[in-house]
Amino acid sequence: MTNDLPEERPATRVSVCMASYRGATYIMEQLRSILEQLDSNDEVVIVDDASPDNTVAVIRSIGDPRIRLIQSPINRGYVRSFEAAVEASRGSYIFLSDQDDVWIPGRVADMVAALQTAPVVASNFAMLGGGPRPWIPLLQAGWDVKPFANLLGIMIGYRAYYGCGMAFRREMLPIFTPIPDYVHESHDLWLAICGNLGGGVAHLEKPTLMRRLHDSNETPAGFRSLSKIVTARIMLGRLILESKRRLRRPTAMRRRQDR
Repeated sequence: MTNDLPEERPATRVSVCMASYRGATYIMEQLRSILEQLDSNDEVVIVDDASPDNTVAVIRSIGDPRIRLIQSPINRGYVRSFEAAVEASRGSYIFLSDQDDVWIPGRVADMVAALQTAPVVASNFAMLGGGPRPWIPLLQAGWDVKPFANLLGIMIGYRAYYGCGMAFRREMLPIFTPIPDYVHESHDLWLAICGNLGGGVAHLEKPTLMRRLHDSNETPAGFRSLSKIVTARIMLGRLILESKRRLRRPTAMRRRQDR
C-alpha cells in the first residue's frame, strides 16, 4: 500500500522580511550575507516597491529558492512594503532587514536565542567602513527589564531601535500588523512599542550587522525641525495607545497567557 498524500512542507523557522527600492548596487551583498545563515526551510520575503532600476533582475539572478519576491505595481513607500513582506511571511521568527547592510555571522542564531525569552529582540550595529554612528546611545542589556523607561526613551528619542536590527516572534504579528495608516516612517519604533508593552524586548549589546550609510538611505538622517519633532511625538503617543488597545483584545491576551 502506498501513501499518495503529498509530503507536508516542513515548518519555516525564520522569515527575513525586506523592502527593496533602487537597491541594485548593494542588495546582492546583503542577500548573500543573509542566505548563508539560513536553513533550507527558511525564507527571505522581498517586496520590491516598483523599483525603476534593475533591482528585481539582481534579486532574480541569485536563483535561490528561499527567496520569495513580491513586486508591487506602484510605489507605496518602505513602511507599506515591510508590512506586506511581514504579512506574507510564514516563519516562527520574523526578521526585518534593510537592503543595503551586511549581516554579521551568527546574527540569526543569537537573535533566535534571545527570542526564547522575549517576543521582540533588538540589537546594536556597527558601521560598515568604520564611519561615525548615529548619536543615540547603544542598546544595553539592562534595558530588558525597563519597559516603561524604554517607552519614555522612545518618546524623547534616545532609544536606538532600528528595524534593521530587530526581529520578533510570530505571536506578535496580529499586534504589529496592520501598521496604523498614519505611520509613514518609524515602523521600527512601532514594533519597539508593541514589544515593550507586550512582553518585553531583549536588547543585544553586541552588533549583529554592519550598517551602510549612503545618500539613498530611506531612514531620515540629521536633525529635524521643531514642527516635525512635535508631529513625530504626537504620532508616538498615538502608537502607545494603539498598542495598548490591541494588546487588550481577547486573542492577544490568550497568546500572552499561553507563553
